[in-house]
Amino acid sequence: MKILVISGFLGAGKTTFIQALSEKTGENFAVMENEYGQTGIDGDVLQGDRLKVWELTEGCICCSLKSDFASSILTIANTLDPEYLVVEPTGVGLLSSVMSNIKKIEYDRITLLEPLTIVDVHCVDAYLQEFGEIYADQIKSTPRILLSKIEHTSATEISRIAAILRGLNPQAEILTESYQAQPEAWWLSLLQKNYADTARTGVLLEDDQLPDLETVNLTDIKADSVYRLLELLVAVLRGFFGTVYRAKGFVVIGGQWTKFDIVNKQYTVAVCDPMPYAKAVVIGQKLDKKRLQEIFAANVQ
Repeated sequence: MKILVISGFLGAGKTTFIQALSEKTGENFAVMENEYGQTGIDGDVLQGDRLKVWELTEGCICCSLKSDFASSILTIANTLDPEYLVVEPTGVGLLSSVMSNIKKIEYDRITLLEPLTIVDVHCVDAYLQEFGEIYADQIKSTPRILLSKIEHTSATEISRIAAILRGLNPQAEILTESYQAQPEAWWLSLLQKNYADTARTGVLLEDDQLPDLETVNLTDIKADSVYRLLELLVAVLRGFFGTVYRAKGFVVIGGQWTKFDIVNKQYTVAVCDPMPYAKAVVIGQKLDKKRLQEIFAANVQ
């Protein structure tokens, strides 16, 4: 079993990339999702014919879920024995710690591939300032960095961000073009190169240095209209319910399933396939759980 770790901070686009990886390579993957909080969101998005998803919630596989994480990998290897296991750590996890954890259980039937880190081009400045070495760890601990959400970003800005990333990790390959446009050989190469632990350029961080973030898990959420949902998202972004770094969820509006996302200071809303039930998760600091429950007319887990 070959293990590919796909890292990236909150909302970088890891789930979208995993979907593209499956489509571009035509391979079947087992996927291990490490969701931040009790309510799993991305697992519902990823489920498909070529993707079989396991979700680990209520902790982080680089610290409090270390033993569960290692046991789950061994269980998947010994029972299902897929050719490829894709691991998506929580957005605030330490990539260096995740890789070290997997290396400890690597043997002749488990091979660790080179990880990759997905970086939201719009969040680099803010996250380096707010999360410092915790954010930088994901950049320093990988030989391959992909810039996401570059569609409406100028070439000058992309070059500036790439220079920042190169300063943190001079050895890394930095993809500044759309990964969707890459040839088949590039996609297949992601599944071929073994991890040599040569990318690390910083000091290994301790797990207790992770940011002190809260989560609010909401179920059975409701919104009367798209206009009402947009009002709620703008209110969240303006800090009326605490400092929110990430929010995501699904809700039915007029019979249509709708997905919403908040990353840093931006939001997106789009129609989506039917989901098992309406739910959301909000990640941030000093969150007002009661008011979030009220505005989404939801239950709190």
